[in-house]
Amino acid sequence: MATRKVNHNHQKKIALINDYSGFGRCSVAVELPIISKMKIQCCPLPTSILSNHTGFESFFFEDFTSRMQAYMDEWKKLDLQFTGICTGFLGSHLQIKVVDGFLKTFKKKDTIVVIDPVMGDYGKMYPTYTLKTCEEMRKLVHYADILTPNLTEASILTEVPYKEDSTNAELYEIASKLCKMGPDKIVITGIVRGQYIANYCYEKGQEPFEIRTMKVGTQRSGTGDIFTAIVVADAVNGVPFKESVKKASHFVKKCIVKAIEMDIPLTDGVPFEEVLSELK
Repeated sequence: MATRKVNHNHQKKIALINDYSGFGRCSVAVELPIISKMKIQCCPLPTSILSNHTGFESFFFEDFTSRMQAYMDEWKKLDLQFTGICTGFLGSHLQIKVVDGFLKTFKKKDTIVVIDPVMGDYGKMYPTYTLKTCEEMRKLVHYADILTPNLTEASILTEVPYKEDSTNAELYEIASKLCKMGPDKIVITGIVRGQYIANYCYEKGQEPFEIRTMKVGTQRSGTGDIFTAIVVADAVNGVPFKESVKKASHFVKKCIVKAIEMDIPLTDGVPFEEVLSELK
């Protein structure tokens, strides 16, 4: 008697490729509960394992690159089909190549790919990044339907000099160049506009727009991951891009306000758990 094949694909699923930190509220630790809250199954593929993120004075770190292929092979045996794929911090050009292989294997015609090219901030690349890593990341961007860089990362990807006070015309030039690299939707995050933080949004064939929220507190770990998790979950759920960016921006602000109210240390991220019930 033939064994009945089990179908694991009755529910929407997002493959989440990012590092896992046990403490500090960032990466998989914040993205997984948010995606789950938005009624999508989240399937993490860890790129590295940390006891707590690298913003602390000391931490345990285990690079997962050499094990990622075997992990992916098991998913292939299960014939997992992903409605969405989301990538975050990738620590080396070798790791980016592994993710390239993942996308070639699991991206189907209707799979929505969101790439958060975590490469740097405040006009500088992270120390782990090299010219080779940047080159590989530019290739990976080709797969993206939605790209969520901050201004530093957008500048690095397009090789346009970084300007903290970039005008809308300059942002349009950067976003247009990013669009030619693959993605139809781009949100350049964390742009300082006086008392506001702005997200510049570009959608192919549409007028660009900017979503602003009042600046509160200082930058904290994990807020970019929260933002991207909402964007990818909304995309999979068919929510319009503008509505999604607005939702993500306002939710991140709520999280920061709550962190200030609770006197949460900067290293500990934001207490998103306190306001998660408000996320729809």
